[in-house]
Amino acid sequence: MAYSETPSSRHISPKPNQAHWPLALRLLLTPGLGARSTRKLWAEFGCLAAIWAEPVAMLAQAVGEELATAIHSEPPDWAQHCERTLGWLAQAGQGVSHAVWSWDDEAFPQDLMDLPDAPLILFARGQLHLPLGPAVAVVGSRNPTHQGRENARAFAYSLCAGGYAVVSGMAMGIDAAAHQGALQVNAPTHCPTVAVVGTGLDLVYPRQHLGLSLDIASCGWVISELPLGTHAKAHHFPQRNRLIAGLSQGVLVVEAALQSGSLITAQQALDQGKEVFAIPGSIHSALSRGCHALLRQGAKLVENIQDIAEEMPPISGLAPRPFKPSLPAVLQNPQAFAVWQALGDEAQTLDVLVMHSHLPVAQVLALLQLMQNQACVSVTTAGTYQRLHQSSIDERD
Repeated sequence: MAYSETPSSRHISPKPNQAHWPLALRLLLTPGLGARSTRKLWAEFGCLAAIWAEPVAMLAQAVGEELATAIHSEPPDWAQHCERTLGWLAQAGQGVSHAVWSWDDEAFPQDLMDLPDAPLILFARGQLHLPLGPAVAVVGSRNPTHQGRENARAFAYSLCAGGYAVVSGMAMGIDAAAHQGALQVNAPTHCPTVAVVGTGLDLVYPRQHLGLSLDIASCGWVISELPLGTHAKAHHFPQRNRLIAGLSQGVLVVEAALQSGSLITAQQALDQGKEVFAIPGSIHSALSRGCHALLRQGAKLVENIQDIAEEMPPISGLAPRPFKPSLPAVLQNPQAFAVWQALGDEAQTLDVLVMHSHLPVAQVLALLQLMQNQACVSVTTAGTYQRLHQSSIDERD
């Protein structure tokens, strides 16, 4: 970056053939200039540098005199943002790359260019040499059931094992479980998971996900359209969700309430002509109502990974493979497994477990305590017992 000092201010101008992001950042920071107006200018003049080089009169023909004048007026915080970005780019290391992409960069994801409000700039961190390829978004509640979290982890694992990248928002709950499931797969030929976040990439939100963010960057991508230093705000997340849908060929909703960001992501996917999948749940659970609403609107009901594979293009002969969790040691005991089977997928009372397992009360209680110790079972606030592992281990090999 070339710097030139003047008595009144410091200006930053790009050298020939240098990265396009400073101009993109300047346009992003221009008051009143939105993505659609910038897209119109880009289509009219061919590249970002050409927009900046055009006189006000020419720009005014496309976006009006007020915006044209604003484009030629340097945003007051542009130089500070450029300096901050340069410092962040220089921090890359230890096998993790940092990059800033604009529309004029070949690395900018083409799927996002297809959005009418495509982000003008993308900050990216991670293994950026790995191709993204086909991707499926896995989204859902920030406060899921344990079963919902396990479902997200299992489906993400299976998708990644089949060659798909798993895209999510690194939020608490389903998002985190989806990233974790994908990270369990050794996927050296493609990006296993992409976290699209609602802050600048020099910040981590929620803070509890600092470790997860580092894990994703160690083998996948973390991206944001927000300038460095941008803190989390409520309106950032619906905005972020369109990028999750845009990067993906399909969206799987695991658990969601009727009013949730996951349904926004699903609706954006539908608007973009993408596939939408939903896992059904109990009619008594508020976290099932969002999924059931999507199913009534035409989303595909999903019970296993093949339900998704049927709607997605195959990848070089690969097929998603089911996630098979290891059998907890306590469930290798035949009596414990009988109690496990009696639990089913809904919380059960002690009386029901005794009746269906055909075991004495004292033995059932002892087995339940063992299963709690091995994180197989939990006690609900109502005093009933709930599984903490998915039902795919019901049948032993």
